[in-house]
Amino acid sequence: MNNKNNINKIFNSSTLKYDLKAGLVVFLVALPLCLGIALAQNAPLFSGIISGIIGGIVVASVSGSKLSVSGPAAGLTSIVLVSVVSLGSYEAFLLSVCIAGLLQIIMGIARAGIIGYYFPSSVIKGMLSAIGIILIMKQIPHLLGDDKDPEGDEAFFQVDKENTFSEILQMFDAPHFGSVIIAAASIFILIFWQSKTVTKNKILSKIPSALLVVVVAILLDLMFHTFSLSLEVKDEHLVKIPVFTSLDNFFNSLIHPDFSAWQNPKIYEVAFTIAAVASLETLLSLEAIDKLDPDNNISPTNRELIAQGVGNLCAGMIGGLPITSVIVRSSANVSSGAKTQLSSIFHGILFMVAIFLLPNLLQLIPLSCLAAILIVTGYKLARPSLIKNIYKQGIDQFLPFIVTVIVMLLSDLLKGVAVGIIIAIFFILKQNYKSPFKLIREEIEGKLHIYLKLAQNVTFINKGKFIEVFKSIPAGAVVFIDGGRTTFIDKDVLELISAFKQASKNHHIEVNLEEIQEVQVLSNH
Repeated sequence: MNNKNNINKIFNSSTLKYDLKAGLVVFLVALPLCLGIALAQNAPLFSGIISGIIGGIVVASVSGSKLSVSGPAAGLTSIVLVSVVSLGSYEAFLLSVCIAGLLQIIMGIARAGIIGYYFPSSVIKGMLSAIGIILIMKQIPHLLGDDKDPEGDEAFFQVDKENTFSEILQMFDAPHFGSVIIAAASIFILIFWQSKTVTKNKILSKIPSALLVVVVAILLDLMFHTFSLSLEVKDEHLVKIPVFTSLDNFFNSLIHPDFSAWQNPKIYEVAFTIAAVASLETLLSLEAIDKLDPDNNISPTNRELIAQGVGNLCAGMIGGLPITSVIVRSSANVSSGAKTQLSSIFHGILFMVAIFLLPNLLQLIPLSCLAAILIVTGYKLARPSLIKNIYKQGIDQFLPFIVTVIVMLLSDLLKGVAVGIIIAIFFILKQNYKSPFKLIREEIEGKLHIYLKLAQNVTFINKGKFIEVFKSIPAGAVVFIDGGRTTFIDKDVLELISAFKQASKNHHIEVNLEEIQEVQVLSNH
């Protein structure tokens, strides 16, 4: 019965047109990314397509997230490159991917996905903005038709020994004007299609802007080929896709895991690494996409881990790359108006249709028009108004946000998020350090009375503040420490209070404890 309800929720006639339109956009964005990531990971190009299909159809069918889109991720590139070399073959690596999938399923059943609810909002917003800026910077070379790196390269330091900024500076030396014209036309269409002129027109509003962009781009390039060969986009800046002449050819291209390698302990080490990193990237992406969701849906994290595990198990069995939920594709899904998982499933189906029926047509698509789609998506993620609003919320929100952005731009997603979380924790600790109690000082009959009314929760983090106050209390004072409102006091703090009461006798300080249990303190206190 539950399965029927889930199917009905996905295949909803009222949301069908939105999901099909969004699925087409995601497919156009994901196609070069899947191929580029496979190239960057030194894997067979078809392995990226396989993971795109599985991430779209299998993972989305199991997942409870309406808008998340899964597939091969650039964030796992270094892990894949090192692992294939250390294991000796791609087939042995696939066994690790299968085991990683099983580990993710176990993590989901054990409810490990709960950690996804504890990422600071400022860090998640910083991650989204950084992804937006990275999208813009990484797509500029494709926009200008002068990029030598594979599509999907998100790292600061690149495979050709260049970095993001040096490549941007170099590419302006020899832009390809045909690609620039196509990109400019594409951006104009994408922006114009959001105007009231289009949205209020019954006919134009039904035409997906991304599809129109691709059609116009192909027609422009064909026109360049006919009338001005100097403007024609070169083959290396067109979409590349494997061509299969038959089903036998397709099935023969599949690669299967080497199960004889199960005795190699490195297999399990790689599997654990993939499971841990892929799960963390997925949970981060899920949290970020939920924040972009206009309907404010909250995705079930444990179910998502199970879905990702099933996806990686399937991918490993037939030669695919490791899968995660991917922000680039997911954010394109959101901005295109997706409503349910059907958009992701449809983009996976389009992958299958494309490799059998439309390979020659797809290879006419200039990368510069796809770069335009990603640049517009990137701008939506890193809007100046968003940065301005976070700045107005105060330094405790803005600093983790901006640090996450900067570190991600100069390194990668996980390092950026890790540093952002550390900064956010610093502000949490600082806030806790400031407010473990309410302090009142008053003079009564010539004697200083000090009242410490403890907060609801007092942890070891607050020890420094207690030590600071206890040291400032002069001889002869009367001290009242009231724990009447407190529901939790850390043992470290109780020891500190007990030690202070014992030591205060030597300084003629009277200490009164109210609803606080004293603990035994060793003599060296």
